[in-house]
Parts: sequence; structure tokens; C-alpha cells
Amino acid sequence: MSAPSVAEKIAEGRASGRGTVVGYLPLGFPDVDTSVEAAVALADEGFDVLELGIPYSDPVMDGPVISRATHRALDGGFRLKQLFPALKHITDRIDIPVLVMTYWNPVVQYGVERFTKDLLAAGGKGLITPDLIPDEAGEWLEVSEALGAERVFLAAPSSSDERLRRAIEVSRGFVYAVSTMGITGAREDVDQAAKTLVSRLREQGADSVCVGLGISTGEQVQEVLSYADGAIIGSALVKALDNGGLEELRSVASGLTRPTELHAR
Repeated sequence: MSAPSVAEKIAEGRASGRGTVVGYLPLGFPDVDTSVEAAVALADEGFDVLELGIPYSDPVMDGPVISRATHRALDGGFRLKQLFPALKHITDRIDIPVLVMTYWNPVVQYGVERFTKDLLAAGGKGLITPDLIPDEAGEWLEVSEALGAERVFLAAPSSSDERLRRAIEVSRGFVYAVSTMGITGAREDVDQAAKTLVSRLREQGADSVCVGLGISTGEQVQEVLSYADGAIIGSALVKALDNGGLEELRSVASGLTRPTELHAR
């Protein structure tokens, strides 16, 4: 199916006042076929954008739930060559945009231009690159600009205003605001640092900001969407898939995408 860009989807969510809900799952977990069905299930349950992770042997920014899942995917035999066929199976069945989240080394090993071309051919819209900073992203900026791929860079509470401005300048789609310092994982309260960071990004000129790391309930989604353009959920979805398969994933996903009416912005 043909899907809009991530930027278009976020603009649509902003115009409607609903906001954008982004769902993360690792490909290959618990196996490739189930991960494809899980991604399609998120689209069916009302997620607006998908973020699909490439399992990596050293996921330094991932918390225990996602780290265990990615290692299980690798132990089960997932390899990078399976990414693009799996992605194509997903994008052929859904009408929402898909970003791939990857540490940078696999892209370099594959070849940045070749990776980007294969990503776009499989229906992906672009990349989230958590360990790549703009100052070291020259080749990615050049290739993605030439081929029309979206690119999402991270902004953290510890970032200087100058680094925030640079992340805003080079991001296409949205800026990923890391709500708490440290690794990913569901938390009972979304850190106040998230709201402060989004405010700082707005002050530096950001149009589209999505908040991730620590969101696990519909109430937290609602809270984040009262001040940010999007809420990104990962660990809660991975945990649901691990604990109860596709049925529990669908149940949890529904509770995250169908909260009560959002506060007026």
C-alpha cells in the first residue's frame, strides 16, 4: 500500500488535534513471521507510524526488555539480509509510514547508499539513528537528501542549545526527544525532563517533536500529546508480545491508541 511520509502523518495529527502515536517493535522477535504480523497488528490497532528495530549485538541504548528481545531475535537466526523482505511484507499490507531504527554500524557495513536504496524500495520512509550524531553524519545526510529518505536524530536533556539546533536542522520527519537520561524502558511516570526538553526544542525552532523512552500507558500517551507532536512506545509493546503473543499485543496497543480526548493544546 502507498503510505504518506512521516512528516505528512505528523502534520495530519497536528491538524486534527489528535497527535501521532508511534509504535516500536524489533524485527525478528520472537521470529520473523510473527514480527511481521505484530507490526501489521499495530497498524490495525490505530498506530500512526511504525518504528521497526534492527536487532544488534550491542544495543547500548536499549533497556532490558528490548535488549532481551533483540538478542533472542539474533539467537533465533535473524540477519540483516532479512530486513528488507520483512519490511516489504509489512509495507505491502499497511497504509502508515514505517521508519527503521538502527545503530549505525550495520548501515556502514552494508553501504550507506545501497542500504538507503533498498530501504526505500522495501517501502520504508527513513531511519532513526540513535548513536549517530549530526556532526558525524555527513554521508547519511548527503545520501538521504539525494534519495529523499527521512532521517530522525535524537535530542537529550543534556544536549546544549547548539546541539538541539543542529538536530532540528538535519532531522526530516521529526526530532526524537529522549524523555529521560539513560536507557529505554517503561517507567511509571514520564519524566518532567521530557516537557522541558520539548519546550527547549520549540524555542530552538522545532516544528515536529516526538517523545520516547518510558511511555507505557494510555494516560502517559495523553499527557505527552498535550505538549508534543507524538508519543513513541516501545518496551510496553515488546513486553506484551513476549508475555501474551499477538493477542496481548493487540489489547495493549488498543489501550495506547484510544485514550480519552486529549487536552486542548
